[in-house]
Amino acid sequence: MKPERLRKLALDYHFKGKPGKITVISSKSCETADELALAYTPGVAQPCLEIKNSPETVWRYTSRGNLVAVVSDGTAVLGLGNIGPEAGLPVMEGKAVLFKRFADIDTVPICLGKVFNAKGRTDPKLVIETVERLEPTFGGINLEDIGAPGCFEVETELKKRMNIPVFHDDQHGTAIISLAAILNALKLLGKKIEKCRFVVNGAGAAGIACSRFYIAAGAKKKNFIMCDSKGVIHTGRSDLNPQKMEFARETERRTLADALVGADIFLGFSAPNCVTAEMVKSMAPGPIIFAMANPTPEIMPDVALKAGASVVGTGRTDFPNQINNVLGFPGIFRGALDVRAKDINEAMKIAAAEALAELAAAPIPPAVRRELAAAYPADAAAGLFDTPAGIRRDMVIPKPFDPRVVPHVARRVAEAAIRSGVARLPIEDFDAYEKSVAVRIRKARRG
Repeated sequence: MKPERLRKLALDYHFKGKPGKITVISSKSCETADELALAYTPGVAQPCLEIKNSPETVWRYTSRGNLVAVVSDGTAVLGLGNIGPEAGLPVMEGKAVLFKRFADIDTVPICLGKVFNAKGRTDPKLVIETVERLEPTFGGINLEDIGAPGCFEVETELKKRMNIPVFHDDQHGTAIISLAAILNALKLLGKKIEKCRFVVNGAGAAGIACSRFYIAAGAKKKNFIMCDSKGVIHTGRSDLNPQKMEFARETERRTLADALVGADIFLGFSAPNCVTAEMVKSMAPGPIIFAMANPTPEIMPDVALKAGASVVGTGRTDFPNQINNVLGFPGIFRGALDVRAKDINEAMKIAAAEALAELAAAPIPPAVRRELAAAYPADAAAGLFDTPAGIRRDMVIPKPFDPRVVPHVARRVAEAAIRSGVARLPIEDFDAYEKSVAVRIRKARRG
């Protein structure tokens, strides 16, 4: 689509009808005097007194158990950078749309102002103090588009202070989706994650969090080389923040091209067209390339494949193996909310990645195939959904509109929350739970 055409369609989409993308709809009728008396005074005093006497009943008498705050300060928005909270609001509204569409989770976008330091970047202390005070209203906090390195401190401290899940999607969403893709790609290639050499280009929130997560899943830290805009992050540099120092290597390699020689896996969270065909050819046999810069990846998929890459993914919808965070956060929060989890911990995140890997290898039932064909007509015409069960190089992760994704991720996340001791509600029958989530989402879509 031509840029001017896209611009017009996008602006019309956000303006026509009602400005923005979200609205509030009451879940209860308020059409008579009696209903008004129940919704507000005097009837509302009854649940207020119940909650005062027994604070846990807040989950019974309010919407808190299905309400998530999407919080940003606008300092690291998509590929746009530090554009400020007002300019970031359309993204947070979009996130609210996705929460509702894919998981039937109600969401409030909250863009914070006056939380910046003298350089206009995130002041972690101010963000932490503000978000901490939101806890009585919400069942979970989704942090979004908060710049590094401040985002690391914000999430770490809020997880300590708050008794509800806090999840920075820019860090963990990409990590979870890409790990699922890596696990399946390695199965196809007969490689072990603990023996693979990783090169990560981009040392912001996503690059750091992904690397930590892969290590938690079995990769070896000694096998990582991380690069930023100045090249390889090595122990001889004096310009590194604590997060980058964590991945500083004692090595003679200095450039991205140096780093890629003999590597098994490339992860890009950086800049367009910074990887060449020659660099791919220098990697280990059958390399895996996930080039996730948007809108233009570090290397175009056709170039990477021609140069010898075995599995290639990007962040774009128009190429195979899209690393799209919508595969993660709706199901992760659905599972966490349904067991009233106090946290989203490493066990839950790994369970989410494993759930996605499982689905990519599973047979596609006819009803699901029809839904996928409607959402992805070009892929359907190419026969992508007609093949037997098993992992394919052009589909190592499921598609976002696969209706099985959220119920299966929610199930695995809820199971992990219960096993790891952060759940406050039990689930007796997980098969029934997974089916109930699917039914709930279908009903919500029909209105």
